[in-house]
This record gives sequence, C-alpha cells and structure tokens, in this order.
Amino acid sequence: MDKAQKKALAEAWKNRRPEMGVISLRCKETGETFLGPAGDTQAGFNSIRAKLNGGLHPNKRLQELWKQYGEEGFDLTVAAVLEYEDPLEDHTEELETLRDLCLAEAPKAVKIWK
Repeated sequence: MDKAQKKALAEAWKNRRPEMGVISLRCKETGETFLGPAGDTQAGFNSIRAKLNGGLHPNKRLQELWKQYGEEGFDLTVAAVLEYEDPLEDHTEELETLRDLCLAEAPKAVKIWK
C-alpha cells in the first residue's frame, strides 16, 4: 500500500459517521434489560461481548445472566439512535441524556455500567 492509499484510508476513517446511540441487552429468559450509551453502536456491542465472554464485565448481574444463558439468551438491539452533525465532537453528554430517556421509558431497565 502506497502513501496516497494510506492517507486516503486515514482520512476516510477520520470522517466516518458511526451510528451513535443507546444499546440494549435484554435477557430473553428473565426480561431484564440493560441499557448503555455508545459512540459507535457496533463497536459497543463488540466490546460488551468481549467483556462478557471473558467474564470481565463490571455489571455482576449482567455477567451472571450471560454466563447462565449465553449470547443466544439475549436480544441485542439499538434502543435509540442519536442524530448528530460533527463526528469529531464529543457527544458523551447527549448519549447519556438519550440513555436516561430510554431508562425513563422502560422503568425495569438498568444501566449496563453502574
């Protein structure tokens, strides 16, 4: 790969617009739902899967359910998508507000991260 290709790939990565929003993990057996903000929903799911599969997730209840039922025992969905303009801007506060709105709409849901 030459320098021009590397530069083009780096520029494309910098300007990408990942889907930002609130991710949801719902245990099919118990109905328990866990919500969390994600600056990139797909990367968020990948990160959570890796932590849960490694037994390293800090949410003990979620980890316990994952160990008991496995990934196939959960529905992984995007609960809400954040509309945004600038992908380089920090959207943490907006994502947390969106998560809190989702929590208010689903009173039995809890945060993925305590």
